[in-house]
Amino acid sequence: MKRCVALLGRPDTPTDGVEDYCVFLSQALEEQGISLELSRVKWMENGWREALQEVRKKAEERRGAWFLVQYTALAWSRRGFPLRVPRIMQFLKNCGARCVIVFHDAVPYAGSRWIDRLRRRVQVHIMRRALRIADLAVFPVPPERVSWIPDSSKNIAFIPVGANLPAAERAWSMDKNRSDGASTVCVFSVSTGAYRESELERVEAALRFSSQKLGKVRLIVAGRNSEEAGRELRERLAGTAVEVVIHGILPAEEAVCVLGSCDVMLFPKGDISSRRSSAIAGIACGLPMVAPEGSETAAPLTEAGVVLVPAKANNEFGPALVRILSDDAYRESLAARSRRAQERYFSWSAIAAQYAEALRIAEKEIHRD
Repeated sequence: MKRCVALLGRPDTPTDGVEDYCVFLSQALEEQGISLELSRVKWMENGWREALQEVRKKAEERRGAWFLVQYTALAWSRRGFPLRVPRIMQFLKNCGARCVIVFHDAVPYAGSRWIDRLRRRVQVHIMRRALRIADLAVFPVPPERVSWIPDSSKNIAFIPVGANLPAAERAWSMDKNRSDGASTVCVFSVSTGAYRESELERVEAALRFSSQKLGKVRLIVAGRNSEEAGRELRERLAGTAVEVVIHGILPAEEAVCVLGSCDVMLFPKGDISSRRSSAIAGIACGLPMVAPEGSETAAPLTEAGVVLVPAKANNEFGPALVRILSDDAYRESLAARSRRAQERYFSWSAIAAQYAEALRIAEKEIHRD
């Protein structure tokens, strides 16, 4: 089998979506004749000097293997200044390894403070250096939607993320939760910090409008940051016909069951994109979705059953939900589109096939050079 190593930095908490991504990818790559080993660079625990020595040792032991460096800025730096990423990649190349950079953070961080502007410039500089060093760069969004990529860049592959859920297709045949005659809307994962308020406002406006038009509606809030967000939504929607059910972070198997019981997903978490695994979870479970459109919204995501709404038009999310919930044929047509998109683009088998092809092309380029 072709040998690959996924190189991970500091783990995220309370759940690590990048590690989950690598686990599911590893399982799917076996069918492509590729072994993917996960290796954590423990720079937080052991310091950078020892961590880099471990990277070098791993590369020497796996000489000729492909190393997939999993890039998010905070995985390689406490404050989002990932200065050592290019050095790690150069270590790998010097030891005879072949190097892939997987840009889970495809765009630099936002913010208007001077430190945000400085961090953004540093991140763009680092990502461009990493792109030059890599034998292959994988982007979870279409490269033409990423402004910092130089026009002369080569060996770039666009591979969407998958849902970090086991056998999400099981949700397709599950019964919907229609107790008390109420339709069920789910929100899967909510942001923290500056983005949280706008997301809660979007959900509140959409559910308030839906309950006025349809009567009782059930809102399920699950995933990251859902407990605090759910309690606040329950307070905001008090006095309406909206029942708010809070699940928090669920084991992956239970998350499939919860999503499968819903009629539609409302995605409030910023502009929808093929790098947002919480959005792909809804598609993988065969749900229609209402989501804000943005600069990263493009095919194949747009082939799924996603109703796109202008990001700043909070008053349009409610009518979009109402149409889906009140029109059975329309809702089923959107669900069918999500199921087809999952099979073609977002299943782990489809993603693994894209990786295998990208690695094959990159190897041909290396031998040609």
